[in-house]
Amino acid sequence: MKIATWNVNSIRTRQQIVLDWLEANPVEVLCLQETKVVDDKFPRSPFEEVGYHLYTSGQKSYNGVAIFSRRPMKDVTSGFTEVLGGDAVGEFDEQKRAIAGTIDDIRIINLYVPNGASVGSDKYDYKLNWLKLLQEYVKNALEKSPNLCICGDFNIVPEDRDIHDAEACRNSVGLSPAERQALEEIRKLGLADAFRKFTSEGGHYSWWDYRAAGFKRNRGWRIDHHYLSKPLYDRAKSCIIDKEPRTWVKPSDHTPVILELDC
Repeated sequence: MKIATWNVNSIRTRQQIVLDWLEANPVEVLCLQETKVVDDKFPRSPFEEVGYHLYTSGQKSYNGVAIFSRRPMKDVTSGFTEVLGGDAVGEFDEQKRAIAGTIDDIRIINLYVPNGASVGSDKYDYKLNWLKLLQEYVKNALEKSPNLCICGDFNIVPEDRDIHDAEACRNSVGLSPAERQALEEIRKLGLADAFRKFTSEGGHYSWWDYRAAGFKRNRGWRIDHHYLSKPLYDRAKSCIIDKEPRTWVKPSDHTPVILELDC
């Protein structure tokens, strides 16, 4: 089974790019972030026509997540409220950033973690509080399913080898100690980075700034991840970053990351 994650930076803008990519890479599950469209405006038909079931949680112009699946998913939920309750979640589900579903014995959680804007800002505090909720959400998910795949755009660089110039970006959001610690606390629940099972060296990135020839110069960040519970980590056969779509005309600034599991 292949599960891909991709921040498409507007599904309506990148619709043909995603269709072309799926034709060449007919993955069983595709998790999208930053779809930037409300559910009733989502371009469903083109993807349904090529064999996918669509599950969406979107909002106008910002955020938004979706899962495309070759087979119907079970127990699809959006946001944190259905799991943690409204009192615990409060305003944090107003932004559409989480969707989950089950296929076979695998629970897939697709996330678009807040960017955080700048260290110390209100948006940064929002991000840290959102990550605290995510920790509780993941803890609940692991109690219910031993086979958990959490993927998406995490907007966090786990280690210095995951960015082109850690020292130059040291004060940037995405590298701060508090963000990295929040991600590590989630991983310590029993999750491992699928990409790092197969690739140890630096220089591999999933996002490049549109400006200053970021992609051409490979000045990137690895912020799109698959985190797996131990049973799934043991079943992982490969995890690769497909850079090709980033070379296409009017691409997303992110590129797909593809996980392959033994069935």
